[in-house]
Amino acid sequence: MSKSFEKYHKRRLRSSFVSVVLSISLVLFLLGFLGLLIINTKNVSNYFKEQAAITLFFKNDVKKEGILNLQASIDSEEFTRSSKFISKKEAAQIYKEENGEDFMDFLGYNPLQNSIDIFVKADFVTPEKMAEIEKIYSGNQFVSDVSYDKPLVELLTENVKKISFFILIFSGLATLIVVILINSSLRLSVYSKRFTIKTMQMVGATKNFIRNPFIWRSVKLGIIGAIIALIELSIVVYYIDINFPNLGLLQNQIELIGLFGGIFIIGILITWLSTFFATQRFLNLRTDELYY
Repeated sequence: MSKSFEKYHKRRLRSSFVSVVLSISLVLFLLGFLGLLIINTKNVSNYFKEQAAITLFFKNDVKKEGILNLQASIDSEEFTRSSKFISKKEAAQIYKEENGEDFMDFLGYNPLQNSIDIFVKADFVTPEKMAEIEKIYSGNQFVSDVSYDKPLVELLTENVKKISFFILIFSGLATLIVVILINSSLRLSVYSKRFTIKTMQMVGATKNFIRNPFIWRSVKLGIIGAIIALIELSIVVYYIDINFPNLGLLQNQIELIGLFGGIFIIGILITWLSTFFATQRFLNLRTDELYY
């Protein structure tokens, strides 16, 4: 009879451990997936920002050598991601391909100007910084005009701020939910041992002596749950990278390592804190309060 009860108890204990590990791995996976979403939201917003270009149009008497020297100077600037020189001949060809007509047939000459498209780094694509860059080159002796899509820059800046704000709120709520779910799972696990805790306390065991095995066991469960979550997250990252290579997930190795490391640390930290406070609660209860 005693052996049957012992086997039953071990099965329940294993089942409890498995359920706690699965709960931890699931919520950590969801938190990691949210982090992945945040990383890619930033990358996508940066991609669209960096499509915005400032175009410098040059006076007709400026030689190509002078334009290329200025382009070399532009490339060395902190705000420059890349630049592209477009000759007036190339501009005419682009116009012809886009509109299906050749204006030189009825004008008899090419009215377009040589130009440089400056593609700016994402951090500099704001109305204020773009205006500063425009001011730098509008006074250049070679430049006749500086042009960029101001409404587009303002729209991009405004929308990125809105999206970042909502993601920040959503991330905060998701983190809170993760903490609550893991805490609830571990509290239930400790709750099932409340009489054991009180018995050990009554025979003279110190709080640290009672608490440490519970904390160490929970931390081990947190490590296992975090490893499972990271394996699942790795599979998702690999799948997305295979099917959507343009996102370049695997190129952001530092961010991915930071995300994976953060998930692992969160798994350990939450389980440690949750178990500490759960055991502390039962250690401070009177014997008659354990039944409620």
